[in-house]
Amino acid sequence: MTERSSRLVVAILSETFSPRVGYIQNILPKYLARLGVDVHLLTEDLPPYFQLNDFQKIYGQFTAHDRLTPGAVERINGFTVHVLGHKKILGYMRMQGMLPKLKEVRPHVVQVHTAIGWLPIDAAVGKLLLGYELFTGSHTTASVFPLAQCEKAPWNAERLRALLLRGVPGRIVSWVTEKCYGATVDCADVAARFFGVQKRKLEVCSLGVDTELFRPVSSNGDREARMALRRGLGFADGEIVCIYSGRFTDAKDPLILARAIGKLRRHALPYRGLFLGAGAQELSLRDCAGCVIRPFVPFYELARYFRASDIGVWPKEESMSMLDAAACGIPIVVNDTLQACERIEGNGVMYRYGDVDDMVRVLAELRDDGTRQRLGDCGAQRMCTQFSWDVIARRRLRDYAAAVNGGTKA
Repeated sequence: MTERSSRLVVAILSETFSPRVGYIQNILPKYLARLGVDVHLLTEDLPPYFQLNDFQKIYGQFTAHDRLTPGAVERINGFTVHVLGHKKILGYMRMQGMLPKLKEVRPHVVQVHTAIGWLPIDAAVGKLLLGYELFTGSHTTASVFPLAQCEKAPWNAERLRALLLRGVPGRIVSWVTEKCYGATVDCADVAARFFGVQKRKLEVCSLGVDTELFRPVSSNGDREARMALRRGLGFADGEIVCIYSGRFTDAKDPLILARAIGKLRRHALPYRGLFLGAGAQELSLRDCAGCVIRPFVPFYELARYFRASDIGVWPKEESMSMLDAAACGIPIVVNDTLQACERIEGNGVMYRYGDVDDMVRVLAELRDDGTRQRLGDCGAQRMCTQFSWDVIARRRLRDYAAAVNGGTKA
């Protein structure tokens, strides 16, 4: 530790922020602060997913109450949030006033959750000027990065463009970075192959679960709350409720689950669907028998919906809600292209990607209460011991302290 402070000061840089979502920029600072770290979150005045073409339709109502005013400073869950302005440069948002704010905060460590873009570039410049230790991250999975899903020659135009716009600036950032945390194995692979991150600086470190909020039914009060919510949603005691939370888009494709629910019900099997979110598929979902549709809810309300359900299902693109649902003690169903298999080891089942009939098969196999209980118990235990934000924050804190004290922890 330097003479600046006997207490470790960590600045976390984020393009977006909302107190209503349970993403890394909200929860990691909370758990680092509990470990005695002086945490400052610097965010642009932008809500999550602002870049989506249909943002207003999907998230407009959900984030309407968020007020991110440049210059605002607020204390939340033990850490300090600083809202800075933004400016669009070369098609991407750039944080305004970052370096003066970092000079004011005087961090020992700066953590950026991306390896490419304006935030890590400006943070790299700041490292050279202010002398802090820099850590980055990569959360781009192969499933959402087309170049990672096919083989293209090195001289292919798309590959060359990716090298110029991502690989070269990413490598420059990597040179002055201590570590880059890949959220999954394929996130790390994408970072190495396309974002210029040096392999020796990559480390797979999963995103986590706030296990204070997301926990299984464990008391009479929990059981009563579960039954009350189910009754309020129109579910009978013996029905098997399959929950999905997230965007109702073709990329996520919750309609696969809804259609599987319809087929199961046509065979007189007691399955129901619960969908929390919004998007283009909403009308189609509402037309599906046995399905209940509700708007997005703040992440701190999600746990009671997971505890009121019996199976969590994410048909296509993966979601951090998978981990939250597993922590609540329900089994998870995902597709067989998922590369982050550590998320479902012993607590999940795969179905054949995009195949409604195979989804029907998998859900039918989970009809047995004992099977669901066994998988759910395994998931809840694994989330606490391996995926809790407390465990992850302690791991990162060891890395931060080692870097500040003279060498990155191996």
